[in-house]
Amino acid sequence: MTGLFLVNILLALSWAAVSGSFSVVNLAFGFVLGTGVLFMIREQVGGSSYFQRTGRVVGLILLFLKELALSAWRVALLVSRPKMDVSPGLIAFPLTVERDFEIALLANLITLTPGTLSVDVSEDRKTLYVHCIDLPDPEATIADIRNGFERKIMEAFR
Repeated sequence: MTGLFLVNILLALSWAAVSGSFSVVNLAFGFVLGTGVLFMIREQVGGSSYFQRTGRVVGLILLFLKELALSAWRVALLVSRPKMDVSPGLIAFPLTVERDFEIALLANLITLTPGTLSVDVSEDRKTLYVHCIDLPDPEATIADIRNGFERKIMEAFR
């Protein structure tokens, strides 16, 4: 997996050197071209898992963008009402992810989503404490995080 990613970066740098432009757009285009080349020879280089993982990471990114838009809309509706009827709260989210990278990624995705804030991780790294601006149903919020961000993180990085 990591080896093919480095090869893809080298292909992008090679493209930039051949085309004579090291702009961000040209490097990104070279990376996309390199991905296409590696996809065509994936069976010869054993890169099927590279593309499967890439698809899962893209799925996580798309889920984040969807949740970002939905939660921004919900928060905008909450604050635009003349009388803000919210019930803020703190939940203790039991973690299934175990590695530091996965916990940090989950905490950051939650914090970057409007209306939620990762506050702390327990000493034993089994619980993530999350503050929500509006928490009518804590169990539903825990289920949303578990079936959304946490599941996608485990699919992408395990």
